[in-house]
Amino acid sequence: MSKQLLHLVFGGELTHLEGREFKDTNALDIVGIFPGYDEAHRAWKAAAQRTVDNAHMRYFIVHLHRLLDPDEANDHDH
Repeated sequence: MSKQLLHLVFGGELTHLEGREFKDTNALDIVGIFPGYDEAHRAWKAAAQRTVDNAHMRYFIVHLHRLLDPDEANDHDH
């Protein structure tokens, strides 16, 4: 059985195009938690494409497995 590499996909409207500060943290869109990078990337891409008309909307992939087990963070490609 392969090791789970959990990834969180979320996004929201930014205050500035060049920054990473959210306009309203209560309005963040939590897309989901995924068991691998490929699934997370597909979800990220779909969410980003749905909001392409809003230049301030940004979606991110967070590598939860790196936060949960920082000693093994360098052992994986994603």
